[in-house]
Amino acid sequence: MKTEELFSLAGRVAVVTGASGGLGWDIACSLAEAGAGVIITSRLPDKAMGSAKKLRTLHGGDALGVELDQRDHASVVRMCAAALAWKGRIDILVNNAGGGSGASDGDLFSRPVEVIREMVETNLLGVLYCCREIGRHMRDRRSGRIVNIASIAGEIGRDRKHYHDTGVNEQPVEYAASKSGVVGLTRDLAAKLAPYGVTVNAISPGGFDKGLLPKGFVDAYAQKTAIGRMGELNADIKGVALLLCSDASRYITGQNYIVDGGFTIWK
Repeated sequence: MKTEELFSLAGRVAVVTGASGGLGWDIACSLAEAGAGVIITSRLPDKAMGSAKKLRTLHGGDALGVELDQRDHASVVRMCAAALAWKGRIDILVNNAGGGSGASDGDLFSRPVEVIREMVETNLLGVLYCCREIGRHMRDRRSGRIVNIASIAGEIGRDRKHYHDTGVNEQPVEYAASKSGVVGLTRDLAAKLAPYGVTVNAISPGGFDKGLLPKGFVDAYAQKTAIGRMGELNADIKGVALLLCSDASRYITGQNYIVDGGFTIWK
């Protein structure tokens, strides 16, 4: 196959959860630019439909907005049914939707128990539910790509000093626990689905500058990164996402791609 054919997604259908902004939006754009029809999900239906309209305007392809609260298994089933009704197939699933620290105190010993539970339900159980419902369809078709968005929080312990020094809410322990679970889920699901022609991989991003953090935090983070900066939107996640969603990765499965500018190797 020619290189451009390996990376082409023409005629394929992708579901990207939580893709109305941030890394999910970047991934949705990358897949649309490669020719895929893209289903964007959000807990807010108007937000999902507005993002799909924006994607169609920018890239000229097909896009559909669908409501999804992945903590609710019934919502996942409805989303999967809507996706299949749209084009009759799902070739790609990117499990991007998830939560960070939120508005609650990130300290484990102060954090409300119900917030801890919601974090794990969103970041781990929700991913598992989506893998279950869409993975079943891919198994039956004997074809598909699943990409789970994990985090470097699942790879290392977090130094919280620069969070406290710059007034940023610290990253919760259960965030790391749930993202570690996503990596384990990825490896074992890859083993389960490999005989059916379905690959399953993960991407573990480091910190990305979304314009919401104080300069002091961004600078402190950059100093802890080998490349010397945080990740940039509309650039640093798109290539690896396209790789893992396309035939360019057809001999890659069960892997976790760390995209962090060298944060996890820098000491």
